[in-house]
Amino acid sequence: MTVHPPPAGRDSAPAGRAPTLADVLALPVLAAGQPQVVTGLTELDRPVRWVHITELTDPASFLKGGELVLTTGMPLPEDAAGVRRYVDELTEVGAAALVIELVRRYHRPPDALVQACRARGLPLVTLARDVNFLEVTQVVHALILGNQADAMRRTQRIHEAFTALTLRGAGPEDVVRAAAEMSGRTVVLENLVHQALICEPSGSTVEQALGDWEQRSRAAEPGDHTGVGGPEGWLTAPVSYQGEHWGRLAMLPADGPAFGPEHVTVLERTAMALTVARLIHSTPWEHTAHRNALRELAEQRHQSAADVRARCAALGLPTEAGVFLAVLVDLGPGGAGAEPETRLHRELRSAGVPALVGELAPHRLGVLLALRPAQPWRPVAERLSRTALALTPEAIVGVGSEVADLADSARSFREAARVIEATPPGQPLPADRSFHELPDIGLRRLLYALREDTRIQDYTERRLGRLIDHDTRHGTDLLATLGHYLDAAGNKTTAARRGGLSRETLYQRLRTVERLLDTDLESGERRTELHVALTVLRVLRAGRGR
Repeated sequence: MTVHPPPAGRDSAPAGRAPTLADVLALPVLAAGQPQVVTGLTELDRPVRWVHITELTDPASFLKGGELVLTTGMPLPEDAAGVRRYVDELTEVGAAALVIELVRRYHRPPDALVQACRARGLPLVTLARDVNFLEVTQVVHALILGNQADAMRRTQRIHEAFTALTLRGAGPEDVVRAAAEMSGRTVVLENLVHQALICEPSGSTVEQALGDWEQRSRAAEPGDHTGVGGPEGWLTAPVSYQGEHWGRLAMLPADGPAFGPEHVTVLERTAMALTVARLIHSTPWEHTAHRNALRELAEQRHQSAADVRARCAALGLPTEAGVFLAVLVDLGPGGAGAEPETRLHRELRSAGVPALVGELAPHRLGVLLALRPAQPWRPVAERLSRTALALTPEAIVGVGSEVADLADSARSFREAARVIEATPPGQPLPADRSFHELPDIGLRRLLYALREDTRIQDYTERRLGRLIDHDTRHGTDLLATLGHYLDAAGNKTTAARRGGLSRETLYQRLRTVERLLDTDLESGERRTELHVALTVLRVLRAGRGR
């Protein structure tokens, strides 16, 4: 079978690799000879590393592999056995292809030559017109050398880019992102138990990159050097720390050319930069990976529900057939550092509860629990809370509600955050547990959460400002009297007893309060308005006192 090569006009190979047989046949200098591929149609992607013109009967002794052999056919043996021997020698030395000109000795390729080339898988190309072999050599060699020079320049730029990243103390995410951008391929950093800590997709989604990650990663052959392997043809490189392997980089294949020397250079320099980054950034990178995943969930920064499931599953979190619960731990000013995070990780592992644990904000840890459908969550939350309080007595633990879908866990995080915001320092714990949840938030705690809202402050000032000013100017205590009355739900006898006043004195003071505030204290609605304002004032004054 014969086939014409790609159209002429292309004058260089794609960046980062040697020209292929298809690239060379498409060069105008060879296309003028009307080349036809007689055998080896599936081998057109063979790299051509040099061109060799020969009229010898044993040219293989002058070859090193990868050469495009050009001949007029004059030296070909007459007998079939000699032809087979000629082809065998070219094949064994690794010649890229044999190009024979059908102008002088032959006008069609000898059958013995076609059969021998087909049997050995050696591409055989015929030229129907006379071609200047010297010119072919000059053009192809210039192309090869030019590509090599370009590759050297690109390699130098790669080295310079990673050196700059290292000098500025770039973190692991920055390093892996740079690798993906330079290579145009998805790059994943995993640890020794095949958890994907960092994924920078290129030309694919996170779901496509990380789907069934552990199973796929275990199928890719581990190695102590950079190489391509596994069912999917990953390019992998080991990552070391203090002389020991602790993880692996994987560059995933994509549509287009196979991995070339530049990809190897990028991955190896990435591994080196990560080794330095680990010396600089002491936080365990598993913690960093958990933190990033939690922030994506809590802030809903993921591209899709499928992406976030794939990312969390690649970190070892079950994402199907379960329920999820968010827990926030406010550590207080003395709770910084990696120890609380590590202890919570360890406690959850000992309890056999899959979870992500990471810092969501200064002094605040986020925990996402993955529970079996029938598994009670309160004992797990209690164990987690007691561990946090043992580390930092001033810790405040807030729990959201359960959600059935991982992508909905942002709601559970929002609820846990509302609980934390509505829990002042020193708030007594419920009698039956050491954590707080949404039902614990009453009016006072709700107003505590809203205390910095200027609308709440303005409302309080408009309702009580004149009464406070009167007490300040005249040394009276009408605000306290109003408080006793409102706390007693309008029961004047109880209010008088709490204030240590006679009923007549209480009545007199309440009339003065009504006059100053221009209100009717017999109205339930007005009492409610004043009680809310007074509660806000107490919350604000308590905050100033602390």
